[in-house]
Amino acid sequence: MKDPMHWVEVFLFIIAVSFIWIAFTNFAGLKRFLIGRRMRTAELLGQHTKLVWFIALPILAADLYSSVAYGPEAGMTELARFGEDGKWLIIPITIATVTLLAILISSYIMGILAYPSGGGAYAIAKDNFKARWVSLIASSSLLVDYILTVAVSVSAALEAVSSAYPAVEPFRTELGITVVFLLLIMNLRGVAESAKIFAWPTIGFMLCMLLVIFTGLFDTMQHGFVQESTPPFGTVPGGLGLLLILKAFSSACSALTGIETISNAVPVFREPQQKGAIKAYITLGAITGFTLLGFAYLLYIKGIAPSPENTMLSQLAEMYVGHGIVYQIIIWFTFIVLILAANSTFTGFAQLSAIVAADGFLPRVLTNRGDRLAYSNGIIALAAAASVLILAFHSETHALIPLYAIGVFLSFSIAQFGLVRRWIRVKGPRWQIRLAVNIVGLIVTSIVTVIVAVTKFTGGAWLVLVVLPLIVFMSLAIRRHYNFVAEELRIDIEKEFPEMREVTTIVLVSGVHRVVNNTLSFAKSLGDNMIAVYVGFDDESIVKMEKKWEQWGSPCRLVVLRSKYRSVFEPLSRFMKLVEEKKGQGHIHLVIPQFIPKRWWHNFLHNQTALQLRMWFLRHKDVVITTVPYHLKK
Repeated sequence: MKDPMHWVEVFLFIIAVSFIWIAFTNFAGLKRFLIGRRMRTAELLGQHTKLVWFIALPILAADLYSSVAYGPEAGMTELARFGEDGKWLIIPITIATVTLLAILISSYIMGILAYPSGGGAYAIAKDNFKARWVSLIASSSLLVDYILTVAVSVSAALEAVSSAYPAVEPFRTELGITVVFLLLIMNLRGVAESAKIFAWPTIGFMLCMLLVIFTGLFDTMQHGFVQESTPPFGTVPGGLGLLLILKAFSSACSALTGIETISNAVPVFREPQQKGAIKAYITLGAITGFTLLGFAYLLYIKGIAPSPENTMLSQLAEMYVGHGIVYQIIIWFTFIVLILAANSTFTGFAQLSAIVAADGFLPRVLTNRGDRLAYSNGIIALAAAASVLILAFHSETHALIPLYAIGVFLSFSIAQFGLVRRWIRVKGPRWQIRLAVNIVGLIVTSIVTVIVAVTKFTGGAWLVLVVLPLIVFMSLAIRRHYNFVAEELRIDIEKEFPEMREVTTIVLVSGVHRVVNNTLSFAKSLGDNMIAVYVGFDDESIVKMEKKWEQWGSPCRLVVLRSKYRSVFEPLSRFMKLVEEKKGQGHIHLVIPQFIPKRWWHNFLHNQTALQLRMWFLRHKDVVITTVPYHLKK
């Protein structure tokens, strides 16, 4: 029997070939099928619906709350080497994580009060720091974090499914890329993050987690809060040091990514928006904190250890509810909510990249809306980057976690620092209390950022620390380029006006036939200053061309160029340079004939000389290039 992986590869290959075939034969139809009908710009105004806070809460909670499925396990994985003696450390690590969660939520509530229209780290830094690089560090950190969120969430979702269905395990990388592709299509179709249907899977996952926790607590009331499986508490394993504890804590902090989502989405709340967002934050913080603490306590009571084949959540659920229908429901809700967490990131990445691009620090193509009014280029960029990470790290959550968190905590620190500067500058009612909260947030997040950077440096964080400065430098270079372009294109409207110049039209001909006739007819309609150029490779072809041109009645002046190396480009370039020097300030118009085959595959049977010439002559600053198409009937 052949390896199942072989059949998966064959299946994926067939799908890829099918898509390529359809794309060539009917790209427009494939695009409409996958993405849907085009939407008018005016329809953008009707897409935003204000939500009551308890409806917005589960919609915006997916990113943060879903991370409880892998955050505590990420922390315990660092301590797995100590066996039974190290399992109790999940309790203090989780308490520290929940404390940090409370500090961050309090700090972001101050951000909501300062920026009621939505205050992400980039907006806060841009408003409170004159130095551009500070806001660019914030935006770059968030963009990297968004990419990692997709990769980690999708990998964690498939890890959860493979725990229940081991047969999935060998195909996690392929399935991960497939899931990202489906998310790409869904977001290109313009599925809004605020769609109310997205609230139900998050609510279902919350109920599943609470069911496991309350079942576990009820079990402890029956069988004791210390059971046979409970490892010793307080035992310090040999070889355990402060650096390792901090490393485990930094991994567990991955459960706090996505905490900025509500702060960025204040405008989606129904009036009063600030109060609604604050209620959502407090409620989400309470539920997430309770879940983390309850989950960690039960993991300790049952003495559960990380396993590459079975997640800790899966092991705990299996202990309390068995392997029946309830267990399947928990696993599938975990899968769905993690996928929704990845999905919500698409909107955040596309919006942030569009804002930064509008400021001139990223390619402006990221500000373009697609057929369905989504920022499609940003969505495609995110999907491509996340797919590369999934492929490079083989969809292993534990391999991706070290890259996580550092970007988001760096942006947290910048946001807190910006808010501190704002309260000092603006003041306002009760500003001292708000300042104190953000100072605490700044200190704590800065410490955590340093901890994450130091403890995870060798585990992969160095890659993020290298990428972030590169993105910042790239962003500054892009802005300089746009500034140079704007300066060079600026004119004095009182002194500079369009003026008429002589145009010399050069028509490249390959013989005497219908395509050339069609091209010469077009060129003659532009004026009489026209030259036909023929490039020959040998004496026989040149003599034959000159004779046939004369028989045709010499429609215009013919210049014959000889190519020693069988190339059209070099002799034509030399001729164009001579014409440029002779004409001075005049314009040169190069007209290139091109025939268009009726069927797409016919293109492979012909030289694409016209396309190559266009690319070649783009470097000639005073040459205007026109391609005259001739469509073949068969």
